[in-house]
Amino acid sequence: QVHLVESGGGLVQAGGSLRLSCVASGRAVSRYRMGWFRQAPGKEREFVAAISLSGGSTYLVDSVKGRFTISRDNAKNTAYLQMNSLKPEDTAVYLCAATPAPWQLSRVTLVDLYNDWGQGTQVTVSA
Repeated sequence: QVHLVESGGGLVQAGGSLRLSCVASGRAVSRYRMGWFRQAPGKEREFVAAISLSGGSTYLVDSVKGRFTISRDNAKNTAYLQMNSLKPEDTAVYLCAATPAPWQLSRVTLVDLYNDWGQGTQVTVSA
């Protein structure tokens, strides 16, 4: 099991940027594929981005492609989500998650694939 803690959320105007971090402890993050999800009030948890063990493969939901970037630094046990050109519809609690499951594009978007979750960090984008 890996313990995940997110940070970097906040209030930003539309068009602004934020960088979220997810620090892992307990086990080396290099053993886990990492994902970012978000959940807005009254809505289901939504996949945002995922990254492979080495960082060589990434996958992002269409609504954030070209604006968000997922990356990782295994030496720092940290995954990142760089968010640019933020829109009000990006407002949500952002959660990072980890899975030891093999990298499969058909499955990385699935909430049930991920075993460990952080507590989330709030991102609010004002119009």
